[in-house]
Amino acid sequence: MDFNLSEQEKMLQSLARDFAAKEVLPRAAEIDRSGQFPLDLAREMGRRGFQGLPYPAEYGGSGAGYSSLILVLEQICQASLSVGAILAVNTVPEEGIFRFGNEEQKRRLLSPLAKGQWLGGIGFTEPDTGSDPRAITTVARHSGKGFVINGQKMFMSLAPVLNVVLLFARREGEGLNAFIVESSSPGFAVQETLETMGLRGLGTSIVNFDDVYVPEENLIGKEGQGFDILLEAISVERMSVAMQGVAVAQAALELSLDYARQRKVQGKPIARMQAIQQPLAEMASKIEAARWLVYRTAFLRDQGKSIQYESSMAKLFASQVAVDVTRMAMQVHGSYGTMKSLPMERLYRDAKMTEIYVGISEVHRSIIANRLIQ
Repeated sequence: MDFNLSEQEKMLQSLARDFAAKEVLPRAAEIDRSGQFPLDLAREMGRRGFQGLPYPAEYGGSGAGYSSLILVLEQICQASLSVGAILAVNTVPEEGIFRFGNEEQKRRLLSPLAKGQWLGGIGFTEPDTGSDPRAITTVARHSGKGFVINGQKMFMSLAPVLNVVLLFARREGEGLNAFIVESSSPGFAVQETLETMGLRGLGTSIVNFDDVYVPEENLIGKEGQGFDILLEAISVERMSVAMQGVAVAQAALELSLDYARQRKVQGKPIARMQAIQQPLAEMASKIEAARWLVYRTAFLRDQGKSIQYESSMAKLFASQVAVDVTRMAMQVHGSYGTMKSLPMERLYRDAKMTEIYVGISEVHRSIIANRLIQ
């Protein structure tokens, strides 16, 4: 593995950093406060080609690879985790179509997602199921030359604004089916947009499916292959969430360094105090370890390898780092860190979300352990 970034990667990193600093960061606090989905920023990321970075040009992407996606995410998520998460969510339908769709589906469904013309999401979690596919009650029944879907999905990000969702439903036989469902379909209804502690403004919602008709050509993969599609597609989102953890931790460290240099006790910056230097050093070390774990995961994906195991490990570790680092950063800031008018409080809440969404840490520990004992 080459630890040096290519010139193309450096250019993308610089472009993303400039976008984050000029357009995302000035909006971050307001997005968090209002909880409003930043549709204009989402569209701008699409116009800049960020949504299609890993995918070939013939399907609307740029072929820059997953490492480039991670580099872009790192910059945007340091400014706003919610804005960066939009890209992460989009990868799930993109990845499902790219890995399991036929040629016609890739051109018809993947291209508008990769070009940024559409926004996509994932429909898996239900009121009575978290990560257990056996508990899914949403059902897809054959009807004419397609399927009729009935059920309810929880915590669907981007729901009020998305164009399509990669939906998982129980088939009439055993297993799950995966479909691309258009939000304009009759019976697709956002019941409620949820107020969450962190990642505010992501449009996380409860969505009802009442006799939603899906044509047969929108079935992704084969019947009963849904769980395999889920595992493969969501592994890229888990890698992206891991980078979100790194980014929010990096933002907290930089705020802590700035504060420690400026805050004075007895005429000296607290950065000179050993009690402050110790957590700063630990924060930096944890972040660097997590960053390279995520970079390696992206590198493996660029080699065409499955990253189901590696993405769980990266997500578990990086989310723990995010929580640990923002906790230490809060201690460095003291009472100032708790103020809603300052960014540290938002980072603290966002960091906790990385341990919970796209699989709680306990699920990832089980995935890792099961792989180890095979």
